Amino acid sequence: MAKVVLENLYKTFPQAAPVQRESAADAQTEVDPAAGGSAVLRRINLTVADSEFMVLVGPSGCGKSTLLRIISGLEAATAGNIWVGDTRVNDLPPKQRDTAMVFQSYALYPHLTVYDNLAFGLRRMPVQAGSPDPASNGDKDARGADHPPGAIAPETVPITANAHPQSVWWQAGLVGLTRRLPKGLRYRSPLEKWVEGRVRSVARMLQIEPLLGRYPRQLSGGQKQRVALGRAMARNPQVFLMDEPLSNLDAKLRTNTRAQIVNLQRQLGITTIYVTHDQVEAMTMGDRIAVMNQGQIQQVATPLTLYRHPANRFVAGFIGSPTMNFLMVQVKAPLVISHPGFRLTLPGMWETALAAHHGQTITLGIRPEHLSISLPAPKNLPVTVTRIEALGSETYLTVRLGEEALQVRVPPEVAAHVGDELWLAIASDQVHLFDGETGSSLRPAEDSVPPTDTALDSKD
Repeated sequence: MAKVVLENLYKTFPQAAPVQRESAADAQTEVDPAAGGSAVLRRINLTVADSEFMVLVGPSGCGKSTLLRIISGLEAATAGNIWVGDTRVNDLPPKQRDTAMVFQSYALYPHLTVYDNLAFGLRRMPVQAGSPDPASNGDKDARGADHPPGAIAPETVPITANAHPQSVWWQAGLVGLTRRLPKGLRYRSPLEKWVEGRVRSVARMLQIEPLLGRYPRQLSGGQKQRVALGRAMARNPQVFLMDEPLSNLDAKLRTNTRAQIVNLQRQLGITTIYVTHDQVEAMTMGDRIAVMNQGQIQQVATPLTLYRHPANRFVAGFIGSPTMNFLMVQVKAPLVISHPGFRLTLPGMWETALAAHHGQTITLGIRPEHLSISLPAPKNLPVTVTRIEALGSETYLTVRLGEEALQVRVPPEVAAHVGDELWLAIASDQVHLFDGETGSSLRPAEDSVPPTDTALDSKD
C-alpha cells in the first residue's frame, strides 16, 4: 500500500464571463486575481499515512469532493503536488494512479450483471512484463503462505494489482464469443480464471455471492453500495477514495455499512480517504479527521482531539452532536467572564490566556452535556424551556437565555415541560474560549495536549 501526500495544493476554476448583477451581494464569490478565477481549494497540505483511514469532513461546498477528484485524476490541480507512494501523479491519467474510487451514486453499469461489474476493472488492468500467473501457480501472502489463485488472504495484503496473467487477442476474442453459451461450452482463458477467482473472493468477503447473476436494477440500495465497494476492492489499489458512499442509505443500513467498511479497511490495510458531510460518520470511522471549510483544512487530528481541543470556533461547532453552544462574554481579568445573564469565575489555569484579553469580548463555548440543571445563583444561567426531545436513553432540551438558544443534554428521568424556567450550571473545567475576532481557540496554561497536526486561524 502507499501513503498519500498533498503539497500546497490549489484548485481554481476559470471565472465565467461577466454578467449583469442586480446587487452588490451577488459579487461575493472569492476570486484569486493571480489565477483569474474562483479559488475552491487553497494551500492544502495533508499527509495520509500508509494503511490509514483518513476522513475529510465539512459542510457542503467546502471542497471535499473536489479534493478527492483531484487525487483520483478526474480534476486537474491548479498548483501543488500529489504523491501516491513515491510517485508524483500530477501528470498521470486516472488509470495509472493505482487508486479506486467509490462514488456517491454508485456508478454501476446497468447493462452488466454484478459479476461483470466486479470484473470490469480486472479485465482492463495493465500487465507488467514478467508478472506471475496466479491462475496456474497460485500466490503467496505476505508471510509466504500459499492460498488459492486470486483469493484474498485474511489479515494480509491481497495479491498485487499487476499479478495477473496476460491475455492474448485470440483468447479475449474466444471469451467474448462464448460468453453467452451454456456454461460447459464457454472458453475460459487464464485471465478469466484469475478474474473469476478474484471476483468470487471479494463477493464472499462482502456477502454478495448470491447476487452475482443479478443486474443493478434488481438490487436494493445497500446491495448496490456493496457492489460498488467490491468493484473498488477487486482491483486491490494502493488507495481507496470514497465520496459520501453511504448518503443514499437509510439510517439503520448506513450504521451497519459504515461498520463493515471500517472492518474491511482494517483487514485489507489499504490507505483510504473517505469524504462525508456527516460528522457522526467521521467520528466513528476515521483514524484521523481533516475538517475543511471554504476550501481550506482547518484542523487535522484524531476524533477525540477534535472534540476536546478544537483549533477554532468552526471546528468546535461542526464536531459534536448536538452542536456546541456559543455565548459572547466579557473578560474581566484575572479569571472572570461576564454575560448579561450570568457571571462565572474560571479555574486558575485560564489566568494567562485571559490576561491578554482583559476588557475584550470573546466567545464562550460549552457542549450540551456540560450544562446541568442547578439552583439559582449568579454564576448559573436562567433559561426557559422551548423544546423537548426525549430519545429514551437521554433527553435534549432547547432552552432560551435572553435572545439566545442553547441545547442541554439531561438524563431521561428529568421531568421538564415546555415553558419551565430552569437554572443551568456550567462545568467550568469544560469550557472552551475563542478569540472574538479570529475565532481561534484560547488555551489554558495546563492544556499540554497538542490540538492538531494541521490547524488554521479562521481568518487565514
